[in-house]
Amino acid sequence: MTTTQDFPKVSRLDEIPHPLEPLTTEEIAASVAIICNEVKQTKYLRFVTIALNEPPKNEVINFKKGTAFNREAFVILLDNSTGVVAEVVVSLTNKNIAAWKEMPDVQPSIMLDEFIECEAAVKASPEFLAAIEKRGITDPEFVIIDPWSAGNFGIKEEAGQRIVRALCWVRSSANDNGYARPIEGVIPVVDLNKMEVLTVEDYGVVPLPPQSGNYSREFVTDYRTDLKPLDIIQPDGASFKVEGHKISWQKWQFRIGFTPREGLVLYTIGYEDKGKLRPIIYRASLVEMVVPYGDPKEPHFRKNAFDVGEYGVGTLANSLKLGCDCLGYIHYFDAAMTNSRGDVVTIPNAVCMHEEDYGILWKHTDWRTEETEVRRSRRLVVSFVATVANYEYGFFWYFYQDGTIQYEVKLTGIVNTTAVMPGETNKYGTLVAPQLNAPNHQHFFNVRLDMNLDGENNSVYEVNTEAEPISADNPYGNAFAAKSTLLATELAAQRVINPMSGRYWKVVNPDVHNSLGQPVAYKIMPGENILPFLHPESFVIKRAGYLNKHLWVTPYNKAENYPAGAYPNQHAGGDGLPEWTKADRHIENTDVVVWYTFGHNHIPRPEDWPVMPTSYIGFMLKPVGFFDANPALDVPPSAAKHSCH
Repeated sequence: MTTTQDFPKVSRLDEIPHPLEPLTTEEIAASVAIICNEVKQTKYLRFVTIALNEPPKNEVINFKKGTAFNREAFVILLDNSTGVVAEVVVSLTNKNIAAWKEMPDVQPSIMLDEFIECEAAVKASPEFLAAIEKRGITDPEFVIIDPWSAGNFGIKEEAGQRIVRALCWVRSSANDNGYARPIEGVIPVVDLNKMEVLTVEDYGVVPLPPQSGNYSREFVTDYRTDLKPLDIIQPDGASFKVEGHKISWQKWQFRIGFTPREGLVLYTIGYEDKGKLRPIIYRASLVEMVVPYGDPKEPHFRKNAFDVGEYGVGTLANSLKLGCDCLGYIHYFDAAMTNSRGDVVTIPNAVCMHEEDYGILWKHTDWRTEETEVRRSRRLVVSFVATVANYEYGFFWYFYQDGTIQYEVKLTGIVNTTAVMPGETNKYGTLVAPQLNAPNHQHFFNVRLDMNLDGENNSVYEVNTEAEPISADNPYGNAFAAKSTLLATELAAQRVINPMSGRYWKVVNPDVHNSLGQPVAYKIMPGENILPFLHPESFVIKRAGYLNKHLWVTPYNKAENYPAGAYPNQHAGGDGLPEWTKADRHIENTDVVVWYTFGHNHIPRPEDWPVMPTSYIGFMLKPVGFFDANPALDVPPSAAKHSCH
């Protein structure tokens, strides 16, 4: 850890082209040094997160190149000796601490090096070694420990402690898939501040499942032999332009950021129309994930994970320098952060950007003239992948030439597993291999969209398609129409999907009109979705009440960033969107933030084992009267060498 008063070099402001550029490694190191110089005693200090302290929106929107701006870092600290959490703002411009605020009665996210230290503590516990020896495991070398957040179930003894409840598996060899052999019923409870095992819960011996679940190239040798090469070739390079973290592509412009908590962040998304860059979204990111499991038995009822707030998907991002996560002409972005001790860590190639062919953009054949016009669709892909213990999540933003934006989550990896007795099945899961159960669960994602549609003053409408009764105006009973309803306050804007009415939501700028006199708009088009199967009084829903609605709309507030609150780890609940919106604030023709929640219901299949084929879930944002006509008419026909001829 850096403790010297000779602070590392900070990038000069004339080297930082824009206030939203992510912190450089030098700036992160300087932030650590400034704090350590102030704190003095750093033995028990952990750096939970360091990220850009984003400037006020009005400063960013009105920023002109060459304008001076303040450069700040936002830091969350944890003192293991006292359990005190502090939010710190470091001025990199003035090289000092600009603000220091202690946060009482909260637990910050679980840090990656705490995972490693926790595993070592568990393997050194005599009580744990005795528990696994009862199950025939005498060597802990191949035991794997996943520290799971303890949640909050109203247990008084857990109050005020920073604890995790570890789930355990065992490999048969160094490269074996350990998730094939759960050490059922053994739960070490670990105090992360003291890094010691408090107790080892033992719910009875269940034999290890007999089969391996290996899937890697070391073990799979009988590959298909009829697969011919399919190469993605761009001999002239890609069509995008990159300046620092500013992206320009096919009339789109936006900026890329990255935080340890959210991972990929997109800023100032706009589309060039008739020579003018028109803003659409100021800031967009995934702000929470919740994965509740459906097995009510001990110890599995405690399984729920707030993967953004309790772990930080940015810290768990993959380095995409190996493998085939992206194809074609690729531009990568690194992600800089620290480990919990304040050492600068860089994830190389954390974000991948490339272009993809996406089939037909538009087409029409005039059968009278036998003339055909067809254009190929191309989309820009910006993505990152995070490994959260057994699961992989791919987070993808797609930009299309017709003004469409798509957000998609790709779910793969390995299902969570439990062991069952020979011949036993589990009502709340699926047998995926002999004596191996995969519990039922759900994945919920919440994306925060700070809208800026042709300006800050926006409104949100719900649109339902309704059939009209037979009448003099509808004598044949075939009439139906789309009905738009203004959502004028926060409580009115708490909505759920309704595919039977073709429901979608429309963000409108009532002060800007297209050439037809229609107010410009973008609509949120739901994809796959579901509500949680959680009782209203369940402990999980108390902490994640926002899951009960798919749409929330709030007026912009710089302090309201996460739907379950800033510190969901071990929190009792009652924070975030359900709390903020009790005020029922006015949201018509103002600076609105749209929060969209979408869920994947996972009843596991044997085909999901040993590694899960990817599932896809997400939503789209499509222009509705934002343009005067099809904005992709100017996409040129494909060159002859690439045509279907």
